[in-house]
Amino acid sequence: MAEFALVLPILAFLLFAVIQFGIAFNNYITLTDATRAGARKASASTTRRAPDPRNLCIQAVRTSANGLKQADLTADCVSDWQPGSDVVVTARYPYSISLFGLFTKSGNLTSTTTERIE
Repeated sequence: MAEFALVLPILAFLLFAVIQFGIAFNNYITLTDATRAGARKASASTTRRAPDPRNLCIQAVRTSANGLKQADLTADCVSDWQPGSDVVVTARYPYSISLFGLFTKSGNLTSTTTERIE
């Protein structure tokens, strides 16, 4: 019992660290997938001919990132929308890891995808 009482706080700390890291990593994977979806949408010739292709691209990013809090998600699509040029889709989402108040880390997850317009 004495050994378990000594080791339990360390095991609990590691367990919660793995959980917090898993949540942040899941958010990063979702963000990366969202930028890819936005780049795919922006590279289609039908999007390029739309009145506002940038807005369609950003909307595709937001739609694909449905697991993230939309108010905290920032996305942008940059291109000249000409065939053969590139579109650069960038998205940013904040993260925060806090382990019992002893260790706190926060910042922004960022993902960028570049794709050629058809």
